[in-house]
Amino acid sequence: MDLNTLWFILITVLYIGFFVLEGFDFGVGILLPFLGKDDKTRRMMINTIGPHWDGNEVWLLTAGGATFAAFPHWYATMFSGFYLPLFLLLFALILRGVAFEFRSKDENPRWRKTWDWAIFFGSLLPPLLLGVAFANIVRGVPIDANMTYVGGFFNLLNPYALLAGITTVVVFTVYGGLFLSLKTTGKLYESALKSIGRMGPISAVLIIALVIGTYLSTDITMRLGINPGMIPVGAAMAILAAGAFFQRKQPGWSFVMMALAIVLTVISLFEILFPRVMVSSLGAEFDLTIYNAASSPYTLRIMSIIALTLVPFVLAYQGWSYWVFRKRITEHSRLEY
Repeated sequence: MDLNTLWFILITVLYIGFFVLEGFDFGVGILLPFLGKDDKTRRMMINTIGPHWDGNEVWLLTAGGATFAAFPHWYATMFSGFYLPLFLLLFALILRGVAFEFRSKDENPRWRKTWDWAIFFGSLLPPLLLGVAFANIVRGVPIDANMTYVGGFFNLLNPYALLAGITTVVVFTVYGGLFLSLKTTGKLYESALKSIGRMGPISAVLIIALVIGTYLSTDITMRLGINPGMIPVGAAMAILAAGAFFQRKQPGWSFVMMALAIVLTVISLFEILFPRVMVSSLGAEFDLTIYNAASSPYTLRIMSIIALTLVPFVLAYQGWSYWVFRKRITEHSRLEY
């Protein structure tokens, strides 16, 4: 395996970490106005993710930094072509972070309600925008011979990309409901289960539509074949298993299967891409690949040494933080947020 392939895999792992860990964070934020019937309940919901949300976002920041360092042409083309969606993504994440910190600084109900909606929109926009962005990356966007995006904003708003964005939002909402069922008790626990029961069938329909859309809108059959292999099939089976475990009133295993489905889905997405990093709709000769978009071998070698040295410490710290805050949030818990 060469260093170009290694860094493609490492960036895939970073996005897996982000979607798996931040996915349920976004889901909890989306559910906040609907399950939080009073201030105490909303505070309980926020406190389930309060110790983790900022650490989870580091995965996305690191993925962006790794892309910039390892594949600068990919970074330049993506960030120039997707400038407005990525600006909105950054704005939403900043708004959400500020809302978490400011919400409980004042007991005024109007103040708290304003920040609650900020958390909602700051949790809704990122999965929507990321779903749209990744769908366009794998579907193809107009990139010319100079590795320059030559389309407009509305090129990104095609039916397949919008379907991917909506599906991501709904799946993360279900994922967030499952997380709440593991972290809360009492009425909030029951409300979380009801939300999963309502949103689960909708997510299943959207996932099926997205799979069909992927076969129609991408070159998956050329890359993976009609039978895409064990990883995409495993993602579908994990989704089915998540539904089966939920029906058997085992939300813990349902949460695990949903996380596994997200892992396998992200791997499948990058499988369709490899060895490309962005697909050009103007012709295969204009595709960005792990070779024509990469940094020098020396840069990749130095980055590999740094990553292999520091990443284990980051993983250990994040695992420790989840262990420390593993207990359920109850009505009698001390609420920091």
